[in-house]
Amino acid sequence: MASAAIFSSLRRRSSPSLEAFLAPVDLPDDAVLEALRAVSTSFSGKDKKAPFFQGKNSRSLIRKIDAISVLLDALSDLGLSTISPTVFLCLKELYLLLYRSKILIDYVTGSSKLWLLLQNNTISGHFHDINQEISTLFDVFPLSEIILSEDVREQIDLLSRQSRKSRLSIDKHDECKRLKLYHFLNEFEKGKIPDLNELYIFFVEKLEICNVERCRSEIEFLEEQIVNHDDDLEPSSSVLNGFVALMRYCRFLLFRFEDGDDDLGKWKRRTKTKGLISREIADTFVTIPKDFCCPITLELMHSPVIVSTGQTYDRASIVRWLEEGHSTCPKTGQMLVHTKLVPNLALRNLIVQWCMANGIPYDPPESNADCAASAPPSKAAVEATKATAALLVEELENGTPRAKNVAAWEIRLLAKTGRENRAYIAEAGAIPLLKRLLPSADAFAQENSVTALLNLSIYDKNKIRIMDVEGCLGAIVGVLRYGHTTEARENSAATVFSLSAVHEYKKEIAQEDGAVEALAGMLVEGTSRGKKDAVTALFNLSTHPDNCARMIDSGAVRALVGALECEGIAEEAAGAMALIVRQPIGAEAVGKEEGAVEGLTGMMRCGTPRGKENAVVALLELCRSGGAAATQRVLKAPSMASLLQSVLFTGTKRARRKAASLARVFQRCENSSLNFGGLGLGYAFARGNAVAGRDTSFAADVSMPLSISVPVL
Repeated sequence: MASAAIFSSLRRRSSPSLEAFLAPVDLPDDAVLEALRAVSTSFSGKDKKAPFFQGKNSRSLIRKIDAISVLLDALSDLGLSTISPTVFLCLKELYLLLYRSKILIDYVTGSSKLWLLLQNNTISGHFHDINQEISTLFDVFPLSEIILSEDVREQIDLLSRQSRKSRLSIDKHDECKRLKLYHFLNEFEKGKIPDLNELYIFFVEKLEICNVERCRSEIEFLEEQIVNHDDDLEPSSSVLNGFVALMRYCRFLLFRFEDGDDDLGKWKRRTKTKGLISREIADTFVTIPKDFCCPITLELMHSPVIVSTGQTYDRASIVRWLEEGHSTCPKTGQMLVHTKLVPNLALRNLIVQWCMANGIPYDPPESNADCAASAPPSKAAVEATKATAALLVEELENGTPRAKNVAAWEIRLLAKTGRENRAYIAEAGAIPLLKRLLPSADAFAQENSVTALLNLSIYDKNKIRIMDVEGCLGAIVGVLRYGHTTEARENSAATVFSLSAVHEYKKEIAQEDGAVEALAGMLVEGTSRGKKDAVTALFNLSTHPDNCARMIDSGAVRALVGALECEGIAEEAAGAMALIVRQPIGAEAVGKEEGAVEGLTGMMRCGTPRGKENAVVALLELCRSGGAAATQRVLKAPSMASLLQSVLFTGTKRARRKAASLARVFQRCENSSLNFGGLGLGYAFARGNAVAGRDTSFAADVSMPLSISVPVL
């Protein structure tokens, strides 16, 4: 019998659960006939609407199942009492066979056209396997033990003979189309652009991919196959990437920048609801299934991932948990063998289906494109992507306002799929044209353009290109200050952070009118994500010594002090303060801020390992640069002795070293023995880790994860 493994590449979004692919084999005898008739009935009407591909094989299989349905009707009329145990065993095997047949028919009906073409030979083989199984089953089926009418017996005999004679059937027309598809890919492989008329005839007239939505559906399906790709499956991931690039090129070449049925308007509505899923659920009075909620936040998961213990969490929550220094599973308390996060695609698709069924907006992460980009691109994929980038840039320059908006949106998406794509888009000249859209009165054009620049800036060479465009930095800061949407302002802050990764640009960014003020304002009043973007950007700017005065004058120091009490950004704020107080004017400014010392000591008490480390570094630099007054203020902080001793014994290696240095500073102070008489043991313990003298590197003492996260938009 055919194994269920042959359907392992079934599209996961089409399946409600794993159980849907596994036919139950423990059916009681009195339920077998009812289950068989239920499965066979599901095929009724399918012959009237054959799949676009594999039509001949599908119709042949459905006709055989119709004949089997006649046998099942006859058995129902006879009654269960007349059926022997041997017949029941064969009926259970028949149930498995019909179930797999249903899966195959549904798979062919629900898969994308390009994927069916690429898998034409393999899928034809699956149909042949099932025909062989039907033949084998009825060779051993004990029909002689059943009283059947003559016409039923004739139909079953005919079915058995036809199945026995069946041969592997590969539709010649489908095979020609498959070869034509590879021809287009080979044209790109040779550095040629396929003829427009040929592409139109093939994709629109022959495959009936006749609008933007169908193009997107084909692209998404192929990307999903890349994500779920098995190493031994043909074609390879790199070839599939080529077909994705080909389809994306055809989407723009054949349909230009249409967005049929006001699809852009639908996207606009989706954008407005982003981040408000909990509110939408509350408005519809729907209870979220417990399994769909993250055990950490108790909210609906957007990107469920599996940790080493087998538990599932929302990616953002578990990443934050791990970044805080935890090494255990939040739910079970078990130690994590590794920190690799495996996407739980089955659960994610269940969540998507549940949201759609209940009318709840859901923005699933676009990890498919990211995973697709991880496969090495073929030359065909490279050439097709370059051609696509050229089309997008051309429309960005000469299109209507609506077309420019669509082009910016598509560039924003394409720039998420790998450094090569980011390079091709920039080389095609997109950056100056995106800069023109930044001051746009259209909120979505502005948001698309600034997010596209953010995604492009992740590629280091593009940082130079962006900064070299006259007025581009000012336009980005303009969105940061006056952007129409919260998301546009947040993505602008993330772009500033990305650009400030280049040391030479840090001073220029800080001197840009209103840049630091806007970041400080976002740190105080922004959303959680906005505060994260702002504090990381301010940290980067703080690493340049010439920016200290600018940070003070702009109110950034006060904002950073306030951020010490905000969970999720406190350790970054402490890291930035540690850099600022290395200069006397910075130490003076921090010393004047009420709550600065209290906030840092509070982090030493309750912060993450990295947060405690940054807090100790900030206090040490404050004492060194702030003079005796600052040192006395730190020295007199409540419970300082016990906090410092705790870090000396339990902190990270760097934290212990800096705590030992801070202890030496205190011991040199007048009357220090009165305050730190019990510190000697801890100081002696950590002294071996201390480094004499002060480190010369400006940012070496601050622990900060400087990674750019492309927003899921």
